[in-house]
Amino acid sequence: MLPGAAYFLLFHYGALAGNVIAFKEYVPFDGLWGSPWVGLGNFQRMFEDAAFWDSVLNTLWISVLQLVFYFPVPLGLALLLHTLTWSSVRRFVQSVAYLPHFISWVIVVALFQQVLGDTGLLNSGLSGAGLHTVDIIGNPDAFKPLVVAQVIWKDAGWGTIIFLAALAQVDEQQYEAAAIDGAGPWRRFWHVTLPAIRPVIVLLLIMRLGDILSVGFEQMLLQRDAVGPETAEVIDTFVYYQGIVGGDYGFAAAAGLFKGVVGALLVYAANKVAHRLGEQGVYK
Repeated sequence: MLPGAAYFLLFHYGALAGNVIAFKEYVPFDGLWGSPWVGLGNFQRMFEDAAFWDSVLNTLWISVLQLVFYFPVPLGLALLLHTLTWSSVRRFVQSVAYLPHFISWVIVVALFQQVLGDTGLLNSGLSGAGLHTVDIIGNPDAFKPLVVAQVIWKDAGWGTIIFLAALAQVDEQQYEAAAIDGAGPWRRFWHVTLPAIRPVIVLLLIMRLGDILSVGFEQMLLQRDAVGPETAEVIDTFVYYQGIVGGDYGFAAAAGLFKGVVGALLVYAANKVAHRLGEQGVYK
């Protein structure tokens, strides 16, 4: 227990003190306490910066698309796997679905470029058939659907683990009793399966809302140059380019603190709504 407590104190709660940079004009040579205070100056600059709001808008668009198109996929996949009666087939499908999660974003982006890039397999086939080629990787209009498709391919299988664990806790006698009463597959799903896993769905939805301003730093950074910052800049890459690349640490820390505060408020609000709807939520 002591190593775990030390880890959280040092790397999580202790690191929170670094947010003081957001209220300073931080100079590395002057140190954390030697740098001059600027009050809310970094936040004022941030709110007046059009590039920051572009990154917020891009982040929210991608988060909404992920929430609508990605979030239901692990649940649907878990329900399909749960209905498979052949355990060997179910284990095989699960293993195949889990594998992409262990591939780094560098490999995933490279694979998509090899297939959908300007000189990839798709365009080679179209060109060979005498058809017009399409540049999906470098098309700003296709960027947001593309990154959502990448997330689905990479993490949908891994996301089924919690849903499968919840489905495994459903008492089989409830299904048998419902079947004896004449309930078909749809009614058994609606009256037995869905109520059993609804708390897990609400819990994961609240946690997802808390991460609504986190859409994947590596994935965006690797593809940002292909479509430009106007399309691919999100808050995480904005913080990276302002702080690490540009050396404006206080300004970058202000943007990062803004992201954390908004995430915490969203979790608090979503938890309150869950309590109003009779669900347990993340905490009491």
